[in-house]
Amino acid sequence: MSKPLVHYAFIDGQNFFKSVEAMELELETLEVTLDLEEFRVHLAEKYGVKVAYYFIGFIPRYQRLYDSLRGQGYELVFKEVAIWDEGIKGNVDVNLTMQVFIDLDKYDKAIIVASDGDYACLVDYLQTIGKLDNIIVCSRGGASYLLRKLHGRVRIFYLDDIMRDLYMRRETS
Repeated sequence: MSKPLVHYAFIDGQNFFKSVEAMELELETLEVTLDLEEFRVHLAEKYGVKVAYYFIGFIPRYQRLYDSLRGQGYELVFKEVAIWDEGIKGNVDVNLTMQVFIDLDKYDKAIIVASDGDYACLVDYLQTIGKLDNIIVCSRGGASYLLRKLHGRVRIFYLDDIMRDLYMRRETS
C-alpha cells in the first residue's frame, strides 16, 4: 500500500486578495464570497494540502487579519512592504519561489495559487521535475498569458470556479 502524497500550497497573497476582491464585486448580486477558512479546507480535502503558505506584505494594522489566517490553518510568510505615493507594494514573488525550493524535499507535489506571469518559469520547472500538482489561477480574466499558455501541459484551475463550487456546496448542504 502506497502512502498518500504530501502536498504543499504556495499562495501569492497579494494576487489572491486582489483577485478575490474583484470577483466578489462581480458576484455581489449572488452574494458569493470566498471564506478563507473554507478555501483552506478545500485545499486539504480536494488536494491533500498539508501546508498552505500564504505570502503577504506585513502592515501592523492588519494584525487581526494575520491572526485570523493563522487560525484558519495558513502558514504566513511576511514580506516587508514599500510605501509609495501610489500605494503600498508587497511583492512576494521571490519569497514564494524561494520557499518552493527550500521545501522541495518536504513535499511530493506543489500547488501554486497565483495569476502573475512571473511564476510561469517556476510552474514550468516544477512540472518538468514532476513536483507540480496544479496551479490555481486567481482569476480567469486576470490570469497572465504566460500562465494560460501552459494549459495542456499543466493542470490549471480557476479561483472563480472554485468560489462558485464552494458557494453551491454551501447552498445544497
